[in-house]
Amino acid sequence: MNEIQTAEGELVEDFELFENWVDRYQYIIDLGKDLPEFPDEWRTEDNRIHGCQSQVWLKTHCQDGCLDFMAVSDSAIVSGLIAILMRVYSGKSAAEISNATPEFISAIGLDEHLSPTRSNGLSSMIQAIKSAAGACA
Repeated sequence: MNEIQTAEGELVEDFELFENWVDRYQYIIDLGKDLPEFPDEWRTEDNRIHGCQSQVWLKTHCQDGCLDFMAVSDSAIVSGLIAILMRVYSGKSAAEISNATPEFISAIGLDEHLSPTRSNGLSSMIQAIKSAAGACA
C-alpha cells in the first residue's frame, strides 16, 4: 500500500465514525477551518482554479520529486474539501499523485452527497493537483 492509499484509508475510517451526512458535512467544514494561512499575494489569476462554483486558489511547490501545495476558498465546504485533498496528496511523491485514482471520493460518499457544482469543483481541484504533479515528476 502506498502513502496515498494509506491516507485515503485513514480518511475513510474517520468518516465511518459519523452516522449521518449532517455530521459528515460539519466535519468537512471543521477540517476547512484548520487550513494554513494562504498569503494574499498568492491569490492571483494564475493560481485560481476554474470550474469551481466558489473562488479557489491553489499554490504548488515541487521539491525532490514531491508535491506540496496549499489552497484556499471562500466557501466553508470547499475549504474542507481542500483540507481533505491536502491530507491525501500534499507532500506525496509527484509520480504517486499522477498515478493515483481518488478512491476516497466514492468510499466516503462524496460522489453521492456533493452537489453537481461542488463535484465539478472537486474534480477541477484534483485535475490541477495532478497537472502540477505531472510537471513536478
